[in-house]
Amino acid sequence: MRPFPVRHGRRVAPGWWWSSTTRRLVAYGSGLMRTQLILLDHDPAVVALACRPVELVWREGGKHIAHAPQLMARLKDGTGLLVDSVGQGGPSARLVRRARVVAAAAQAAGWGYRFAQPPDPVVVANVRWLAGYRHPRYAARARSAAVAEVFARPRPVVEAVRELGDPIAVWPAVFHALWSGVLRVRLDEPLHERAVVSVARQEADAA
Repeated sequence: MRPFPVRHGRRVAPGWWWSSTTRRLVAYGSGLMRTQLILLDHDPAVVALACRPVELVWREGGKHIAHAPQLMARLKDGTGLLVDSVGQGGPSARLVRRARVVAAAAQAAGWGYRFAQPPDPVVVANVRWLAGYRHPRYAARARSAAVAEVFARPRPVVEAVRELGDPIAVWPAVFHALWSGVLRVRLDEPLHERAVVSVARQEADAA
């Protein structure tokens, strides 16, 4: 609904994120928004993403007020989620006032609305690393029965990688499987070669 302005002197300018969920580019307006976009792209409950897809306009105190939430995620259950990212200091007083109206409108539509504050930096670092392997070109090995079999029980990731073959070829596939949810690992702890990885429950059930 609105472009993101370029503010000279800022370290992060508007840009584009290639989403593995939508298989297309999604815009972002700041570093905070990019972080939230990456986390939503990684969330298995999210099936579609869009930036500023809707603008709400209303009258307040004789004035027209307009607000376009930064992001929208469509969820597996068919509902939607509108998101505005905020910094460590929380939302501004103006955004809080507008958020009340946006939240009420979202609820009337059967959607949700929330502020997204900066998450745990360890989680962000891990998800950003895995995002480097989000493209489908890394998926061939990650979807194979061999990956599910070797991680059938929780184990240090490096041990399984060595069993699967050439580590140079296997590591990207394992990282893609972690990004896409085929495999799971604790993201609130730093990733390293001895991190314990297991097959996700839905994959184990399918096998």
